[in-house]
Formats: sequence, C-alpha cells, structure tokens
Amino acid sequence: MALDTVQKLSVTFTLNGESVQALVEPRTLLLDYLRNHVEVTSARRGCESGQCGACTVLLDGLAVHSCSVLLVTCRDRSVTTIEAADQDPQLRQLQGAFVDRGAIQCGYCTPGIILSAKALLSEKPQPSDMDIKIALAGNICRCTGYYKIIEAIQDVAKRSVAPGAAGEAAR
Repeated sequence: MALDTVQKLSVTFTLNGESVQALVEPRTLLLDYLRNHVEVTSARRGCESGQCGACTVLLDGLAVHSCSVLLVTCRDRSVTTIEAADQDPQLRQLQGAFVDRGAIQCGYCTPGIILSAKALLSEKPQPSDMDIKIALAGNICRCTGYYKIIEAIQDVAKRSVAPGAAGEAAR
C-alpha cells in the first residue's frame, strides 16, 4: 500500500432516525461528514477546537462538539441534528420558545444551543438557571446574551409539567 493511500472504514450509524452507511478515512470528523456528505449544514464550523459549540449535535442523546468527534466512533450510534425538529416535539417547542423570547439573533449558534438544551431537559426536566448555564457552558453566543436563552429553556421546562403538557408535546 502506498503511503498516500489510506484505507477507508465502513461506518453505519443513525442520523435523525435514518440509517446511514459511510465509507470514510479513519480521521474523518463527524462535522466534516455531516456538512460535506449528507448536506447537514446546521452543525456549523466555528472554532474547530471544541470551544464554541456551533457544531453541537446529540450523540446518543448527549450534546457533543462534532468538530472533535471522529465519525468512526459513531458506529452503531445515533446522531441527532436540528434537522430532526420536524420529528421531535421538544425540539419544536425549544425552537418556538427561542423565537417567542427573542433568543435568536444571527442564528449561527442557535442549533447547537437548542440541542444542548434538549440534552439537558432529557436529563433534568426541571433545571435551575444554574443547571442551564452549566449545560450551555460549551456554547458561545455573541449576539443575544444569555438571559433570553435561559428564559426560553425555562419556558419549555415549565410547559412540560403544566396540566395538559403531555398532550401538547405529542402534537
């Protein structure tokens, strides 16, 4: 084998509920695969060092920076991006709350923040403001500040325990 030839690996994973099979170099990052091969552009290229959160996706329900995840580590796992909002009532609720609270400005960081919020609410349905701040520590927003973002997440948390919220979430 020539030095410039890298053997490709087969990786099968679930992306937003659909099975994906990829043949990739071992060093392929999840972010690069999403953007360049399956045209999922909501995971944004920001700092490329796992600091800004613009590339955040859910990996088996946990918020991760896709610029720091090798695609081969996603084998037989589930990746969720904001594109899954059509299928996920809680993601739709979070998007709506962000709009209602004015927690969106340029929108560059918003998909990653919403996915981080979903991961938090899945783990802790009634988070405190401090819980939210800790969960969002890996996401940087330069436009909105964070008060409206925290309020939007709290709005969704409150709706999930309000009377009739279970029926509302199913819609």
